[in-house]
Amino acid sequence: MTIDDICRELNNWFDETADGQRDRHFGAYEISGGEIDLSDTGIKAGQYFRIVGSVFNDGIHQYPADGLTDETFDGAVWIMAVPKAVLDLLEEIGKWEQKYGGADSAAMSPFTSESFGGYSYSKSAAGSGSADAGDAGSWQAAFRSRLNKWRKIRP
Repeated sequence: MTIDDICRELNNWFDETADGQRDRHFGAYEISGGEIDLSDTGIKAGQYFRIVGSVFNDGIHQYPADGLTDETFDGAVWIMAVPKAVLDLLEEIGKWEQKYGGADSAAMSPFTSESFGGYSYSKSAAGSGSADAGDAGSWQAAFRSRLNKWRKIRP
């Protein structure tokens, strides 16, 4: 589970400033020595940013990022202000995935009930009878209600 996964699921990159403007910077960028200089964007140490339009480095990184692949690209850098509650939830989802995300876990089973050798079990399906029932064992279904407040409608 990565911050990229949760932002993609939410369709929210947390790139809006307090006044509702998008904090996106467009232009030519150079990554040299595995680092990118974003000092002219107002980004703070520890803050997340998203690179868009790069061949090698698209995705979310934390500033100051090191270990990037050297390149020059025309694209954008989105400065992100991810709420602490989202980062906490990301950690919680990661723990949930470790416990329930394995192929052999009951949560990932395509069956809602099984019976064999005198043993049987049933699991509830999230949104039973709805479109959600198919992903009842996913982190998206398990955390849907807690994620919804940050979700943005897809265009």
